[in-house]
Amino acid sequence: MVDFGRTQDDYARFRAGFPPRLFQDLERRGLATPGVRALDLGTGTGTLALGLARRGLHVTGLDVAAGMVASAKAQAEAQRLDVAFLEAPAEHTGLPDAAFELVTAGQCWHWFDRPAAARECRRVLTPGGHLVIVHLDWLEVPGGVVALTLQTLADHGTGFPASVTALAWEGMYPAWTRDAREAGFEDLETFSFDLELPYSHEAWRGRIRASAAVGAVLAPDAVARLDADLAARLAGWPEVLQLPHRVWGLIARAPAKNLGTDSPPRH
Repeated sequence: MVDFGRTQDDYARFRAGFPPRLFQDLERRGLATPGVRALDLGTGTGTLALGLARRGLHVTGLDVAAGMVASAKAQAEAQRLDVAFLEAPAEHTGLPDAAFELVTAGQCWHWFDRPAAARECRRVLTPGGHLVIVHLDWLEVPGGVVALTLQTLADHGTGFPASVTALAWEGMYPAWTRDAREAGFEDLETFSFDLELPYSHEAWRGRIRASAAVGAVLAPDAVARLDADLAARLAGWPEVLQLPHRVWGLIARAPAKNLGTDSPPRH
């Protein structure tokens, strides 16, 4: 079973948050502006929630992993950001109807019961509110560090779950559009942009330890063996690794009528 709580320290230290351009793009579109009530599902260590809070949104972050919620709270306190964090599943938040103008899900939609989560997003959104699902994924280049890393994982008998690999294509997630459409969302729009992110060897190894293929599933001794092997294979590479990534996102608008008066279509 994948449990990111087992790797929360590496997750908080080494998993890169979303780049400033994402928040700037959401602000430019009028979605992430001061005073907006936002709910961040699968918040993890709060990177997306904290980024929204820095821009003056009233943010609630939600996750099922108690350790991740505790880490997110600690980071919010350290940065003096007023974010409410709750421990609950994305499919059954327990939050009131029409309580938020914005619902976000960063790097987590594939872990949910997606149809149920989409319906819950529509329920907690105000009429005309927006759902934003975003990902930040590395891109595999033949002969590059990502390819070397994936081979290392395979050599240690691990890899990413089918819930991730079967639905992603080059850092894009077209299946998410169907989830939103079948829940009754309208005006669907996708966007993407590429960038390079710098990692030291230590940071990249920490990023891999914090992944669903390593620290979240393997026993500590297996993690240590894989980490040592990856360190050896990275020897000789530049001290700073410039790794290609892609940000991909979906924006979907809730209908003008709320769920109580306009139920989503059934298929």
